[in-house]
Amino acid sequence: MKKAEINLIQSTYRGKKVFLTGHTGFKGSWLSIWLEKLGAEVFGYSLAPENDYDLYNQLNFSDRHTSLFADIRDKKKFEKSILNFNPDFIFHLAAQPLVRYSYQHPVETYETNVIGTANLLNSMRKLTKKCAAIFITTDKVYHNNEWEYPYRENDRLGGYDPYSSSKACCELLIDSFSNSYFNNANFKEHNISISSARAGNVIGGGDWAADRIVPDIVRALKEGQTIEVRNPHSVRPWQHVIEPLGAYLLLGARSYNDHVGGAWNFGPNANDILTVGELVDHAISIWGEGDYTTPQKNDDPHEAGLLMLDISKSQRKLNWNPRYSSKQAIEMTINWYKNFKEGASANELIKNDIDNYLNIK
Repeated sequence: MKKAEINLIQSTYRGKKVFLTGHTGFKGSWLSIWLEKLGAEVFGYSLAPENDYDLYNQLNFSDRHTSLFADIRDKKKFEKSILNFNPDFIFHLAAQPLVRYSYQHPVETYETNVIGTANLLNSMRKLTKKCAAIFITTDKVYHNNEWEYPYRENDRLGGYDPYSSSKACCELLIDSFSNSYFNNANFKEHNISISSARAGNVIGGGDWAADRIVPDIVRALKEGQTIEVRNPHSVRPWQHVIEPLGAYLLLGARSYNDHVGGAWNFGPNANDILTVGELVDHAISIWGEGDYTTPQKNDDPHEAGLLMLDISKSQRKLNWNPRYSSKQAIEMTINWYKNFKEGASANELIKNDIDNYLNIK
């Protein structure tokens, strides 16, 4: 992003009402801080954080924005919360986000991701004022042939595992509701703009989730243990959490002001590619010590080996570009955990990272 896009974000959200689902999660917590800095009024709707050490609890939001701990599968409560708040913006991050968990709990994954999204879309039909909604899906919505071709927004959707499949289903839902109820040709009648954002393999400080590579690395390094890496040769589009969050905010601002809609990819540049093993090696070098091993596979569920996104549409039409390389993202992330370990507050660490991002020339 350049200065004009940052200025658009800074000017759009002040004083606006933002309904944020999944606000207790990793990305939701970071986005809450950013929206707070922008002067937005935030209503958070999510399941309660599971552990005292979860990032949301570290940030002490309870006296700074309205929060409801509830399930997006609860259709009546969800709808009532949305309509009573009457938002200018909706950012839908709430989801069951883990691939391996989805193999163990497929029905729960589909209920949360697909039915929860349907509940939100249906509730939006009753909104009575202008609203821009950004639905966060994933880079894994594409039918992945594991070729060296970056996927474009109009490529075939699919999903090998239940998580990826559920998110592809969400994309179909969003497209259907956009065409059926919120068609841009009739914008003056409904005043609703809908977009989906596809980004994945987000890293950053404060993520403590199970079965994610960076939290697994940090836990092992803190305990002086050898890191176990299942698939060191897998290639992923690594990006710092600030990158997609800035993209979501820009997409929301453009949706609200210019009624852009549809699906959008957000990721690193095509030549900025690192394997899982390279990520781990770089993380260890920044931490200052550690090593990793690859355990013998014993009927592990399938995980994609190669996945890349084509971000040219976002670059061309939104003037959005990543501001950090993958290696910079890793360095920022590991240093965040090191500083937190040494006593720095999560709140200040996040605010500093956001300020530094905004001040890049």
